[in-house]
Parts: sequence; C-alpha cells; structure tokens
Amino acid sequence: MKQDHTWSNRLFDIVNTALLSLIGIICVLPFIYVLAVSFTAPHIVAEGGFILYPKEVSLAAYRYIFSSNALIRSLGVSIYITVVGTLLNLVLTSLLAYPLSRKSFKGRSVMLLAVLFTMLFNGGLIPTYYVVKSLHLIDSLWALMIPTAISAFNLIILKNFFQQMPDGIEDSAKIDGCNDLGILFRIVIPLSLPAIATFGLFYAVDHWNKFFSAVMYINNNEKWPIQVLLREIVINANSRVGDTNMDEMNIQPLTIKMAVIVFATLPIMAVYPFLQKHFAKGVMLGSVKG
Repeated sequence: MKQDHTWSNRLFDIVNTALLSLIGIICVLPFIYVLAVSFTAPHIVAEGGFILYPKEVSLAAYRYIFSSNALIRSLGVSIYITVVGTLLNLVLTSLLAYPLSRKSFKGRSVMLLAVLFTMLFNGGLIPTYYVVKSLHLIDSLWALMIPTAISAFNLIILKNFFQQMPDGIEDSAKIDGCNDLGILFRIVIPLSLPAIATFGLFYAVDHWNKFFSAVMYINNNEKWPIQVLLREIVINANSRVGDTNMDEMNIQPLTIKMAVIVFATLPIMAVYPFLQKHFAKGVMLGSVKG
C-alpha cells in the first residue's frame, strides 16, 4: 500500500512537472521570439520564419529608435509617472487604510461602504473625462496619476493587513508621546514592508502600462508615455521615430517593433526581482481577516 502510494506521488510529480514545464515554455517562447527578432539582421527577418536566436546579430533597429529623442522622452515620462504616481498611491492608500483598520475610528463603517461601492459602480468614461477636464488636468501628467490615486481593492487588503497588528503596539507608541501620523510612518509602515512592496509593484506596473487614459487626456505628443508611442509604432510601422529614413538604413519595420517592445518591457521587468521575495508574502498576509 505504501509502495503504491509512493509510486502514485512520483507519477503525479512527473506529470505535474512536465505539464508546468510545457506551459512555461509556451509562455516564454513569445518573449524569446521578440528578443531574437530585435537583434536579428534585417535581411534575415525579411525572409520570414520563426526566429528563436539571431543567426546574424544586428543593432540596426536599436540604433534607429535611439536616433531620435522621442523614445527617450517617452521613457522619461513613463519613469516620472511610475515613480511619482506609485509614491502618491502608497501614501494616500496608507493614509486611508490605517484609520479604517482602527475599530475606534468614527464613521468607519460608512467609509468602508463608500469604498466598496466604488468597486461595484463607477461614473463611467464620459463623466470621468469631464471631471478631469473641469480640474484643468487635460494635457497634464497629473491626469494619469490623480484619478487612480487609490485602488479600492488594494485599500481593502492593506486595511486588513493593518488590522492584524496588535493594539498593544499602538498603545505603547501613544504612551511614548507618538501621534497617529507618527505611529503610521514610524511603526506601522516599517512593519508592513512586505505588503507595501507588493502594492507598490501593483501600482508601478499599472502606471508603467498607462495607455488608455494617456490617449484620452494627453494631446501633446511630447508628454506621451512609452506605451502610447509604442502603439503609434506598432500601428504604423513606417512612422518615423528618428530623423533618418528607414529605407536608407535598410531596417525592417518588424525589427523596429520588436526593439521598441523590448525597450518598453525590460525596465519594469528589472524591478520585479527586487520585490519578488515580498510578493507572495505581502498578498497573503492581508487576505485572512475582514
């Protein structure tokens, strides 16, 4: 009986490993293809076919996209809204989550109900646009950060995380003369770094991928984030990123698309390994209590 049980476990492990490996390969192949095409010589790309490694390495596509300051400018815009927007998200979410986690806070139930209401209903696209317009945020980068300053879902999870902290910590801090803001920024947040890092990653990815709101609110192409510029290049492969004609540089539109995708994806992917150790822990810690 024990031998059969051991054999069944081994069979399950083999099948599970094979299946997950296959799924992993399927997920990784598109990234390998994009990276390989971006570094492949244009004449080989023109021949067609599925490329998994560059038979002839060429940096022509990267030289082309860096020949103009358009891509660098868009990258700067994306970095700005990602850094500033994420800090704004974390500060405002923490400032609201902490009082909602305290049962002594008056009006707590009403505020929680209002937050939950926004998860189910919203004003819609047109009212949101008129609100942004009435605040004179059109063509302002703040239009990409302020309307999404607080995520209701992240707020609830962070509130649950704060709620699990012992009341004795807060009482001890008050005895030492610490006020509510001091308790939050000196004690609660340092003890909540796994959750803060997790939601910081969520917010950062959302800001880095800003596209639809940028298309709606930003008319000045000098303020476009990287995703909007990427869309322009993908839709119109013959659009000029640099000042030199593509035909003169003998560059395939496909290699330019892939090079821009790599350029737009790598920065946010480079951040993930530094937060990965906090990721699973931070999500699970706030998901137990309501």
